[in-house]
Amino acid sequence: MFGTQSRREISHEFQPSMQYWKPSIHTRRANIVVKFQDLYGFTVEGNVDDVNVLNEVREKVRQQGRVWWALEASKGANWYLQPQISSISESVASLKLSSVANSIVLKRLIRKGIPPILRPKVWLSVSGAVKKRSTVPESYYNDLISAVEGKTTPATRQIDHDLPRTFPGHPWLDTPEGHASLRRVLVGYSFRDSHVGYCQGLNYVAAMLLLVMKTEEDAFWMLAVLLENVLVNDCYTPNLSGCHVEQRVFQDMLAKKCPRIAAHLEDMEFDVSLVATEWFLCLFSKSLPSETTMRVWDVLFYEGAKVLFHVALAIFRVKEEELLMTSQIGDIISILQRTTHHLYDPDDLLTVAFDKLGSMTTNAITKERKKQEPAVMAELDQRLRRLNSIKVDDESPSVSPVAPR
Repeated sequence: MFGTQSRREISHEFQPSMQYWKPSIHTRRANIVVKFQDLYGFTVEGNVDDVNVLNEVREKVRQQGRVWWALEASKGANWYLQPQISSISESVASLKLSSVANSIVLKRLIRKGIPPILRPKVWLSVSGAVKKRSTVPESYYNDLISAVEGKTTPATRQIDHDLPRTFPGHPWLDTPEGHASLRRVLVGYSFRDSHVGYCQGLNYVAAMLLLVMKTEEDAFWMLAVLLENVLVNDCYTPNLSGCHVEQRVFQDMLAKKCPRIAAHLEDMEFDVSLVATEWFLCLFSKSLPSETTMRVWDVLFYEGAKVLFHVALAIFRVKEEELLMTSQIGDIISILQRTTHHLYDPDDLLTVAFDKLGSMTTNAITKERKKQEPAVMAELDQRLRRLNSIKVDDESPSVSPVAPR
């Protein structure tokens, strides 16, 4: 299934499969745990109820695909990129109206899910990756990979350490070919932006991008637009300052949107960053099932980083009553992990995220970031001073007492 391919191409034989999994009557009766592969090749362990949900999700994907293809047939290919001018006499006002109408339709469609076969094209377009790539020579990626081949940096050493730990057991990612593709994308980006270099968490993000996009180069540009345009600055820098800010903002939003949960967690002295940091750094790729992750990313690439807050809050909201009954920190973590790992139907999560939490505008989140940033930077600066002080003390030569003459 995953034969040798060209150096830059991802195996085209590995495409999301739409086959249905049918448990035997004996399995249904026994209701035992079964293993099977999901749309992106990940092994899933679940019961028959989970299998039924996944089959329902696959049917929804088929139906949504028909909607997208129908729109392409009526509006034209790439209708979501720019408004179609139907006649020379069409006014600027009507052109703007057409663009707004297309945006409304596109937003609704994307929230319902982009068909897997269209994801590479749509992501590249709506995220701005195509525009970003157009600003450099066509050979940029190949030239970059050739230029950095054989070079060793702290980033490349950490990447090499993380490759075998990135989705171990996956039938393509956990192979020499998969490791090599992932390494080229990560190493290439670490040289493109030395300020970021490489941060743990990016390996999971880049791996998922490779599974969706058709080429390494497309995965590379999606990673670039994600870090440089979609997400907040400094999320993946060495001190993770942007990520720390996001965690402060999330805690504040949890108190506003889910006050009962926030109060309960505060009483238990539970720091939500214990679970939410991984969600934000890995963009839920380590926590949610693959198709649910992809549905989150569909909206992320179109609507921006506010989507991460919507989804993180929704996870707490869907288990609100169960969380309110907890008395141990370990129980909270267990509930959240169990919940995220079994959210096989993306609509269960996204309906709560976008329909039941109220409005969360990008401007409001930006203001909250600016409010939280000074405290975060002061805290990080204090931590750095403390570490430097310890380092100086450790490096200072010990002075032996002078023996009396």
